[in-house]
Amino acid sequence: MRARDLGIGIGTLPTGAENAITDVTGVRVGHTTVIEGTDVRTGVTMVVPADDVASDPVYAAYHRLNGNGEMTGLPWLEEAGLLHSPVGLTNTHSVGVVRDTLVAIELAELPAGVETWALPVVAETWDGDLNDVDGFHVSAEHARTAYAGAASGSVAEGAVGGGTGMTCHEFKAGIGTSSRVVGGWTVGVLVQANYGRRERFSVNGVPVGLEIGNDVVPGVGKTPGSGSIIGIVATDAPLLPLQCRRLAQRCSLGVARMGGVGENGSGDLFLAFSTGNRGMGTLVEGAPEVATVRTLGSARMTPLFDAVVEATEEAILNSMLAADTMTGRNGTTAYALDHDLLLAALAKYGRPATPR
Repeated sequence: MRARDLGIGIGTLPTGAENAITDVTGVRVGHTTVIEGTDVRTGVTMVVPADDVASDPVYAAYHRLNGNGEMTGLPWLEEAGLLHSPVGLTNTHSVGVVRDTLVAIELAELPAGVETWALPVVAETWDGDLNDVDGFHVSAEHARTAYAGAASGSVAEGAVGGGTGMTCHEFKAGIGTSSRVVGGWTVGVLVQANYGRRERFSVNGVPVGLEIGNDVVPGVGKTPGSGSIIGIVATDAPLLPLQCRRLAQRCSLGVARMGGVGENGSGDLFLAFSTGNRGMGTLVEGAPEVATVRTLGSARMTPLFDAVVEATEEAILNSMLAADTMTGRNGTTAYALDHDLLLAALAKYGRPATPR
């Protein structure tokens, strides 16, 4: 179930065909979900910007709302403004194995004669309430499977891949995605949502968390406000790294609309990349010494900002609506966001769902 399946529209801009980050041509997403026994609830998600991103990178940049989290590869990404790898998403203590696996994949896939110096991007959120995070249950094979299975088209959401053990605003959540089409360009967002306090949870400006309350649907056990969110923005608009950073910054506004404030215990990291300048071939033998690139005029950026804010908000909501109640480590239960209670809260404040 997604927001639009319930008749909940976020913003005014049209979505892409799948309402997913994969609406940006060439972007693929894959998941490996790891559920074992009573204590293992984790996994890996891979966002692949393009088939040959290691040898033909894309312009990219990141933004930090609050830094109690990890995203590898950022010093070089910030220095060069280029993303050379898929983006892996997993739990906090599995960043290393996913990163190492992406290094091995790049080594195997680069053209012959091209020197490997892989600095892949892997980000995390903490799933230790539902998952035995200290047990290192994510393996290299899990990461390889997520990468090999990355596909265009519809994207599985909720408790899948890296989002398997995650919660958001004290409800069960995980992976969510959404897209917008504006000015002939597509903007897609994918989140791994694991942040927020119940009392601040809002949808379309309605204080849903206060209306539902913890007495009706108990919150998960972790300290409210701890946790993190990772947001990945993709666009086919031809942007330079500085413009990608401006898109990444706007993810923060989507989080804020949902009630997140970047609490002290939260790691809120966002990365944006543009596929609008390909063929630079910076690592390919015989590549031109001077690359020709295009850039969208800065005066045309505001509609893209709108698109990121709307898609981020909807992606977070989708991550919650697609997730079922889950019981995990030590019998801890994270309850799903009740659809009927959500719709009742929206209707009470004059924002009833519209049948679609």
